[in-house]
Amino acid sequence: MAAKPKLYYFDGRGRMEPIRWLLAAAGVEFEEEFLETSKDLEKLRNDGSLMFQQVPMVEIDGMKLVQCRAILNYIAAKYNLYGKDIKERALIDMYVEGVADLNEMYLFWSISPPNEQAAKMTQMKDKIANRYLPAFEKVLKSHGQDYLVGNRLSRADIHLVELLYLVEELDPSLLANFPLLKALKARISNLPTVKKFLQPGSPRKPPMDEKCLAKVKEIFQLK
Repeated sequence: MAAKPKLYYFDGRGRMEPIRWLLAAAGVEFEEEFLETSKDLEKLRNDGSLMFQQVPMVEIDGMKLVQCRAILNYIAAKYNLYGKDIKERALIDMYVEGVADLNEMYLFWSISPPNEQAAKMTQMKDKIANRYLPAFEKVLKSHGQDYLVGNRLSRADIHLVELLYLVEELDPSLLANFPLLKALKARISNLPTVKKFLQPGSPRKPPMDEKCLAKVKEIFQLK
């Protein structure tokens, strides 16, 4: 029996959460080793586990993979969540990159100085409501199908629904004018593997709080 994938990161969302979502949606059980201090990160660096000296890192199929896109691409391809041909893959990549843009915006907001957060949140909400969500709603409306690409589940749907949960946490009203996105969220959330992941006690992580932020700053030696 093949070993379960093992994830190395801190006990929080960050850049590992899309990887958790994708594995869970694929029905793959995984283990996690949480970094607690900067010494834990240094140990991984010193033993040669981190090609570019940074996490996330995932041990899977005898490899130690780093770089989020590489990890997600491998998981998606392995579990048939990456389209049926090169054209579908290009569309999936394009949609996933749009989701990643917003995720990056959120990550930088979460660690920005308190006196800058209100202005950055206003800017982020404006882009969510007027740039990103309308674009994804338009895709679903253009073909009238249940999923973003090829009328079948792909990593694009999973990453987008993860983002929609985040948007809902920020401000539920942001989704009000996007009925097709709300329907997609409900559809993906009811898939058995995703439904299980959304239950209390799953590996899904809660929003970052002050305690988690303090730990992140300690691990990565941020000021």
